[in-house]
Amino acid sequence: MGSVLSVNNTAVPSPLMEGASKRLKISLTDSDPRLIPTLPDEISFQILARVPRVKYMSLKLVSRAWKAAVTGQELFDVRREVGKSEEWIYLLLKREDSKLSWYAIDPLSKKWLRLPPMPHLKLAEDQGWSFRLSDVLSSSVRIVDAVRGWLGRNDKTNQMTLSGCSFGVIGGSLYVLGGLSKSSTLDRVWRYDPIQNSWNEACPMSTGRAYCKIGVLNDKLYVVGGVTRGRGGLTPLLSAEVFDPSTGVWSELPSMPFSKAQAMPTALLADLLKPIATGIASYQGKLYVPQSLYCWPFFVDVGGEVYDPMSNSWDEMPPGMGESWPAKQAGTKMSATINGDLYGLDPSSSLDNAQIKVYDHKHDTWEVVARDVPIHNLVDSEIPYLLAGLLGKLHVITKDASHNIIIMQADIRNHLRPAADLSDGSSISFELPTTHDSEIWKVIATRSGRSAHLVGCQVLNV
Repeated sequence: MGSVLSVNNTAVPSPLMEGASKRLKISLTDSDPRLIPTLPDEISFQILARVPRVKYMSLKLVSRAWKAAVTGQELFDVRREVGKSEEWIYLLLKREDSKLSWYAIDPLSKKWLRLPPMPHLKLAEDQGWSFRLSDVLSSSVRIVDAVRGWLGRNDKTNQMTLSGCSFGVIGGSLYVLGGLSKSSTLDRVWRYDPIQNSWNEACPMSTGRAYCKIGVLNDKLYVVGGVTRGRGGLTPLLSAEVFDPSTGVWSELPSMPFSKAQAMPTALLADLLKPIATGIASYQGKLYVPQSLYCWPFFVDVGGEVYDPMSNSWDEMPPGMGESWPAKQAGTKMSATINGDLYGLDPSSSLDNAQIKVYDHKHDTWEVVARDVPIHNLVDSEIPYLLAGLLGKLHVITKDASHNIIIMQADIRNHLRPAADLSDGSSISFELPTTHDSEIWKVIATRSGRSAHLVGCQVLNV
């Protein structure tokens, strides 16, 4: 009824259809300020909140109103309310020319999106500076060369313009903190806003530090240890501080006691053995900081300490936890806390022989839950792997035999069998999965990485 067929079966618009089309064109002009004409913006936000976030780059091109919507906080508040927020991995890579690049990886669409460069890196490039980050401790497994400088030996940091920055996530934003620039340790902090897709400088730390460890508790960002530049090279820091994003203020915390470093039998050993924080984990409402003592060429694990935010104090780490924390010798003790469980990767010098371990706090032991983790080139790689907790599962970021960067997902908890419970019910232990370990792992994203090196990763829920 709304149209008339011509002899050649071509539809001829009726006056009624022409009028409707004209009204539609008028409604789509800027005369209607609503996001979607004829719909209240509240409904439009409900619709846009259900669109995958990877599509927002295209939605910004629709109109100025849509661009303002997809880069505004209100839409992302609605996404959280309707349960549509998404977890992405943010990965920092270093190219052969030592330039740094951040990438955001959507595990569902498997797309890699490159972030804009950090402000301080852009400034440094404009001035023709160069970057040497071969000694990044915050994510690196190989830290020996950097700590040599503590004894004034082979101190490469004079040649570095920027290195040793650390990373953390709080309040839906990515923070990059501190580092070394020429001969100075930095107190500067940079914040990446994933909604605006932009960087800005945040409130600086109270102390300039590099290679510090970062943990999150109770929606606050904790910064522990690291090093500062002294007359004799790099000097370890025992201090700690906390950042509250709701106030934008840093507050000092009690310094780490490094009790085992203070208990050396002679003053000479106490002077030579330098204590360092080699990892951090947010676990059971506290910060667990494994530590080591270093004197070139010796490197000894000495347990660690635990910070309790309720009492604002440090205590000694359980011995089994600290002394057996999975790590490569002379390296950062990486970990990931997933669904309340603390996981670590125990590497091996042989191919495909790494293990995933979970900490059993009842027995104060680390239990193997997966063997034969497919990690290649552990010996030659500067940073052979990274760990992340994403979507409630453990993820390992590494390179395959073809030098491609791969992100592997393991649903380890679904493959565990509880061992026989003790009569008092006071502990739980795990047996290895009944299926072959290779069946646990699934590659969820990949990218050519022949000329890139892993530096660090974080997970943002937006």
